[in-house]
Amino acid sequence: MSRAVETPGSGGTPGSVLIYVASDLLSDGLVKLPFARALRNAFPRAQITWLAGKGTSAYAHGLAPLVRGLIDEVVEQAGIGRHWSELARPALGGSALAGRRFDLVIDTQRRVGTTLLLKRIPHGCFVSGAAGYRLSDRRPPHPRRKAPALGRRLLDLLELASGRPADIAGTPPADAQLDALAARLLPEGRRYVGLAPGASGAHKCWPLERYLELGAAQLAAGRVPVVLLGPEEGVWALPVREALPQALLPLQSEAVAPLGPSPLVTIALARRLSVAVANDAGVGHMMAAADCPLISLFGPTPAEKFAPLAGRARVLRAQDFAGSLGGGEMAGIPLSAVADAVEELLAETAKDGETARREDAAGREESAGREETAESTAVRARPGGKSRLIGREAR
Repeated sequence: MSRAVETPGSGGTPGSVLIYVASDLLSDGLVKLPFARALRNAFPRAQITWLAGKGTSAYAHGLAPLVRGLIDEVVEQAGIGRHWSELARPALGGSALAGRRFDLVIDTQRRVGTTLLLKRIPHGCFVSGAAGYRLSDRRPPHPRRKAPALGRRLLDLLELASGRPADIAGTPPADAQLDALAARLLPEGRRYVGLAPGASGAHKCWPLERYLELGAAQLAAGRVPVVLLGPEEGVWALPVREALPQALLPLQSEAVAPLGPSPLVTIALARRLSVAVANDAGVGHMMAAADCPLISLFGPTPAEKFAPLAGRARVLRAQDFAGSLGGGEMAGIPLSAVADAVEELLAETAKDGETARREDAAGREESAGREETAESTAVRARPGGKSRLIGREAR
């Protein structure tokens, strides 16, 4: 935590808070969501305004449902913090916020010119990391190098403003339609383990075969693998169904198709998972947004920069295993390490151990029954002595 240096006017709880960002793409909004939660937890009674000074914000569009109750007001494309010509007009002039004053302003960007323009906004306290906090009303006693992860940098600013550790706890607001859909696709009574094998590039993907082997281990333990495939990974649906005929692929369901590739659907599903495994990809941030216990797998990309901020999480780096040969190849992460992490998080997060054991036992019985009666299922040997289930059960 960053400890604030007391300055005149730094005391008291702010009644109005302005957060300045340049803009928020969808991916930015997912990364910043823990900050939005921590902001509301720090200032539960404040009027919180989110100002996108140079562009649009996903919080006014696709991600608006996720910040309901967290952010009171989103102002986009305000033309604030763009150019020195703004000095010729009053601060916030020409925007929907003209004439407003804020008890606390948090500047989340680090361009000194923009910060100088923002400092003109009428305020009680101004917090910014630009120029090594030299323009900020509150400064850490020993400024450190900026945290590599955007989410962590934002939390540092909030801790400086509030004087206490950031609390990212929280779950997405309820959505009756999406919650009902998720409940139909993942009914009560079983423990679901999410597997998200996709990423924006093959170099960031743990091998699909490993995910399938992990899914088979979950089936053997009485749990249900839930394989989350995005629009670009639909070609994997057939091999997944062949290898794991009892797995669920909810995003390929006909019930989901009319909603399109919405992150809100994935988040609603993730709320019903007991644990999930994901690569360095947007879906990992969706799991974190759902407060789902998460295992993040990293290889060539730096975990310290891109790992989701999740309340209950494990990060496994390929570089930490001999199999990666020091190059960070995702295949270097052993199956056993991921399987062990799944068991650890399941043990830590089980609310009712006896209920979890009953659900797993029921799952094992159901799995065994299906294997005995499914006429289309056969076990075939694979190279290396491994086997897989081949079946045509529709999911």
